[in-house]
Amino acid sequence: MNKFVRYWMIVALFMLVSGFSTQCASRTVYVRTAPPALRVEAKPAAPYPKAIWIPGHWVWRGNAYVWIAGNWVKPRAGHIYLPGHWVKKRRGWVWIEGHWKRR
Repeated sequence: MNKFVRYWMIVALFMLVSGFSTQCASRTVYVRTAPPALRVEAKPAAPYPKAIWIPGHWVWRGNAYVWIAGNWVKPRAGHIYLPGHWVKKRRGWVWIEGHWKRR
């Protein structure tokens, strides 16, 4: 295969891959209505020592909020868990995903 054809095949492959990854990237969703108040959940007993409770939260599912119940997870060594939360922005409410942060 000559260099010219190989070059354009590589360019085409790069464009295909970069276009696909852009479409897969998450986008910010703005919700016009505020999330409902958090539910009070009864925390079941921890399933093992040092388990971390991830609190329940509301998620937006296209046209309504849906409650996701809290659950226990294994801790990550050297990290703390920062729970997800809703933030009021100019364009609406935005969900900030919970995540692990290094201590």
